[in-house]
Amino acid sequence: MRRTRVSGVRVACLAFAAAVTSTWLSAHAEGDGTAAQGREKARMCEGCHGMTDYRNAFPDVYRVPKLGEQQAAYIVKALQDYKAGTRRHATMRSIAAPLTDQDMADLAAYYSAGDHR
Repeated sequence: MRRTRVSGVRVACLAFAAAVTSTWLSAHAEGDGTAAQGREKARMCEGCHGMTDYRNAFPDVYRVPKLGEQQAAYIVKALQDYKAGTRRHATMRSIAAPLTDQDMADLAAYYSAGDHR
């Protein structure tokens, strides 16, 4: 019985994350692959990726990586894989699902441009 309640809570949290991400992105104009556009879009990422030594406990204990100075191609590929479901992390899949190719390019430009926490 408890497992069903927990699963329902997880589903609700993931649905909420996807809805918030989708709403947030639709309120912002498409960028041109620039770090400036990426900075605006990255605000949604900072809740986890902006915390030093943050560990996520869903679905398993997972060290949230620092994205600053990561290669742009890697960031785009990771987001594409989360969106496609080939990289398995339920929260990141929900966040990546509504991202457009332009959103991914903007985020990659921002994070690859320097040390962002």
